[in-house]
Amino acid sequence: MAINPYKLGGILKAFVSNTPDVEGAAMITPDGLPLAASLPVGMNDERVSAISAAMLSLAERIGKELIRGEIERISVESKQGLSILTRCGQEAVLLVLASQAAKPGLLRLEIQRTITKINLFLSYFFVIMSVINLPIKCFI
Repeated sequence: MAINPYKLGGILKAFVSNTPDVEGAAMITPDGLPLAASLPVGMNDERVSAISAAMLSLAERIGKELIRGEIERISVESKQGLSILTRCGQEAVLLVLASQAAKPGLLRLEIQRTITKINLFLSYFFVIMSVINLPIKCFI
């Protein structure tokens, strides 16, 4: 039994289409493997995943060196918009791409709601994997 990328993709597509000013989203593993994505046309999910993993790795090092603890969220603001990377437990990270017009408070609320849905889905999957005693990495 593998993680169902269609189910995760459906959660991401609903988030992108129902949240104002969100342009794309992707679920990745912390080491950069894509799980599911709903990205703008022309964006490569493998490249996005690799860049996101690099962002996460650098942020974790910064958190450790500056004694700030585990990173919960990384936000990059540019003239074209926002890139927000948020942890979904230990096994996944959610990347959200939003336009500059996005309202930060509403965006954070919608990200948390989506993470709750994703975590419910992933916890079900991880419980099944632990019951049958198979390593999670075999199915990602």
